[in-house]
Amino acid sequence: MSAVNRRQFMGAGVALTAISPAHAQAAPIAHTAYGRVHGALASGILTFKGIRYGAPPLRFQAPAPPRAWRGVRDALVYGPACPQRGLDDEAQSEDCLFLNVWTPALSGQRPVLVYIHGGAYSAGSGSSAVTDGARLSAHGDVVVVTLNHRLNAFGYCYLAREGYPDSGNAGQLDLILALKWVRDNIAHFGGDPSCVTVFGQSGGGAKIATLMTMPAAAGLFHRAFTMSGQQVTASGPLNAMRRTDAYRTALGLDTPPARAFASIPAQHLVEALSTADPVLGFGSIYFGPVLDERHLARHPFYPDAAPQSLAIPMMIGNTHDETRGFTGADRSLFSLTWDDVPERLAGAMRIDVLPERVVEAYRQLYPAYSPSDVYFAASTAARSWRGALIELEARANARAPAYAYQLDWRAPAEHGIFGAPHTLDIALVFGNLEASTFIAQRTEAGEAMSRTMMDALLRFARTGNPGWAPYTLPQRATMIFDTQSRVENDPRRAEREFFARIPYVQPGT
Repeated sequence: MSAVNRRQFMGAGVALTAISPAHAQAAPIAHTAYGRVHGALASGILTFKGIRYGAPPLRFQAPAPPRAWRGVRDALVYGPACPQRGLDDEAQSEDCLFLNVWTPALSGQRPVLVYIHGGAYSAGSGSSAVTDGARLSAHGDVVVVTLNHRLNAFGYCYLAREGYPDSGNAGQLDLILALKWVRDNIAHFGGDPSCVTVFGQSGGGAKIATLMTMPAAAGLFHRAFTMSGQQVTASGPLNAMRRTDAYRTALGLDTPPARAFASIPAQHLVEALSTADPVLGFGSIYFGPVLDERHLARHPFYPDAAPQSLAIPMMIGNTHDETRGFTGADRSLFSLTWDDVPERLAGAMRIDVLPERVVEAYRQLYPAYSPSDVYFAASTAARSWRGALIELEARANARAPAYAYQLDWRAPAEHGIFGAPHTLDIALVFGNLEASTFIAQRTEAGEAMSRTMMDALLRFARTGNPGWAPYTLPQRATMIFDTQSRVENDPRRAEREFFARIPYVQPGT
């Protein structure tokens, strides 16, 4: 991994450059509670990038609103992302509390869609080409917001016993501050603050599930739409402290107090993120929301769905072939033998079950499946889909409005070998097909699938109902998004029943 460079850490100022009066008069100008910003107009959509929603944060501390400014500031360039590994094409800085707005006009009362990016809790940004909000805003006549916030150790390293009581959930507090900014300012961008939908994929969905049980987030959004991202349980405080201790050791720091953490160069904190996780026993160190009894006092979906958010309609979805999106350069997964599958499957499922028994069950269920087909199907069902089912059934048991979907549409890349992989639905709901490595081009079939998914999201944002029956027991109505979309009751029932017998382990906790 390359170190975060000086240009990246100086990126915080790019979104706040002063502009000339002549330029400001020729560009759209919006008012916020902190000052005026000027954006750009393209293809009928007004775009404001890099609006500051928080002051430069103090490391491991709760965020604060920005200071007011005079005059008009640029909102033409994305703000930096939180320092992280593997994002070499974007500016990075601890000063990363910026958001972006796309709107058809500055007047009116349109539904607001706030997107929270994925990348678990460790990586990603709201500035990627695939999440550009222009097409979704234009297609639905809505206001779209994306944002950056603190991640990994900067957002979730737990140091509560060492003088930083907010540290384990600082990243979540950033999201809450951004939603408060939306509540207080979005009317100046043509949005309706009483009709806010949060939507997010993978880690973004997990962050939303966590927000749904945080008292400080109550009332800040009115619909929730999660894509391949679940958070059944948060990290316990003792495991969080074990991770902090392992991270501290990797950094070469002495035992508490944590003052050294507050002054160590950010790039050193990033480099140490490759430290092995002491709780999971595999992979790099995990930082995520902590049950700190301060900001998060209960798990999102254990022992039941968080009562705080039962009145909020929730749409929960997954892709049919989630783990085909995790192959990366390891193409051996597409040519496994039957002898290979148990060993490869054991770690991929993330649960404690004999993989040989799983292979046997899948061969009986799907006799035509190849070894690789069994690997991908079982790892998807055990690792990704299972959490979504737990959330859906918890909502159904509470008689709370919930809607399920499953994306079956096959991505065209490499003759369809990826099926419907993890991340595929991002490009479809935003309409940015060419930005997805699994689609990479605009085709008639892709455009049709994209319109169908966008329309479902937009109906849900406007009414709280995407257009099909809610998920109830025992029906389990699920929209199958495909070339011919349809509703099925209890799809993949045999797989669901097989894994329901095995205790679920939340990835990361």
